[in-house]
Amino acid sequence: MPDFSLDRDQQFRQMREVAREIFNAALGNASIESAFTRHVHCERRVLRIGEDLHDLDSYNRVFVVSIGKAAHTMVAALEARVGGTIEGIVASPIEAAQIKGLRYFWGGHPVPNKESVQAGAAILKSLAALDAISLVIFLISGGGSSIVEKPLDDQIPLVDIVETYRLLVHSGAPIAEINAIRKHLSAVKGGRLAQAAYPAQQVSILVSDVPDDTPDALASGPTMPDSTSVYDCERIVAKYDLFAQLPKTVAELFQQHALEETPKSDDPAFIRARWWTVLSNKVALDEAAAAATGAGFAVEIDNFCDDWPYDKAADYLLSRLRGLRSKVSRVCLLSGGEVTVAVRDGGVGGRNQQFALAFAERIANENITVLSAGTDGIDGNSDAAGAVVDGSTVARARNLRDVTIQQALEGFNANPLLTSLGDTVVTGPTGNNLRDLRILLAY
Repeated sequence: MPDFSLDRDQQFRQMREVAREIFNAALGNASIESAFTRHVHCERRVLRIGEDLHDLDSYNRVFVVSIGKAAHTMVAALEARVGGTIEGIVASPIEAAQIKGLRYFWGGHPVPNKESVQAGAAILKSLAALDAISLVIFLISGGGSSIVEKPLDDQIPLVDIVETYRLLVHSGAPIAEINAIRKHLSAVKGGRLAQAAYPAQQVSILVSDVPDDTPDALASGPTMPDSTSVYDCERIVAKYDLFAQLPKTVAELFQQHALEETPKSDDPAFIRARWWTVLSNKVALDEAAAAATGAGFAVEIDNFCDDWPYDKAADYLLSRLRGLRSKVSRVCLLSGGEVTVAVRDGGVGGRNQQFALAFAERIANENITVLSAGTDGIDGNSDAAGAVVDGSTVARARNLRDVTIQQALEGFNANPLLTSLGDTVVTGPTGNNLRDLRILLAY
């Protein structure tokens, strides 16, 4: 419980720590291990995933494909329950302890690398060898879009795919729009892994970093029917004025209207396919809410600004917080999902640090503390997960004299300033990925 008898500087320091504690509690309690404990069981070789039962001995082959930032954690949780040797492929952006029987690839993030393409080719080849009495278990988490890749058109080189990804990520487009285009350029996205695995029985276990109403955006939906279309891709390219910036090999596909449509819900590939979301941003929010309540705050959750530009989201959430604060002495406003940043310069930081620093300007000298961080432990191109700021940030930043908050924001270079202040949130890669959390405290 916060001690509100402290002087103001001590209160600011204490509340920054309280915000960190709430975030860490959410990370710890919304873990993959706890999610598998709730949703995945195996007894006497009968595997229960959600409401589905799979007698593992009834299949002539069980193959596991684990992709994304949580690939290692998910496959370890599955292996602990199934026991014995499992076979399959793991593609992740980080190295970790390897499990016997699995092949490992170190795919790139936020853009694909050579191993991303090698992983995509290896997965497609392995799935093609499965038959109707095989079971494939897909373990899918955020980041999979770049970690596993293979262009649908072999004439598109990796360097052009990387440049296309870069343009999309920096465009300010929300993840669902970015992934719509990725799907239509890829041999592994937008349901195409499901097509490759057909006629095998398929089950996908999802740790989601996308909005709940667009599950096929997770890792660009490799095993799910695609809800987006070629028309959507053409509209998105026009909306963000990307056509003239696209590499020639990709631009020609749009110019010639040559994009191939992705498989939809009536495709035979999905007849024997099931999907279970075992962990999502909602779980992280619920755990943060429990921690904030325990710290003595009245709690409200508001995700209305999901996928908004960071500055517009900051204005909206501050207005909501002030409105709540007028009715309650100590309030915690929680917001999940992501904000967008249209990057124009090559600074160091990410959307969470940009959001936090923009918020600091708006709350100078107020009794407000704001933490914004990614549950994967990675914010943009920095080593931080995000940052925590408060009513003292602006005054403390003035004492640095090296750079102003405005200069840092304009240069998309929030990390050096926040690091100098000691206000970054650094967790290291968490092995999980449930989108971002924003924790706003008023007292």
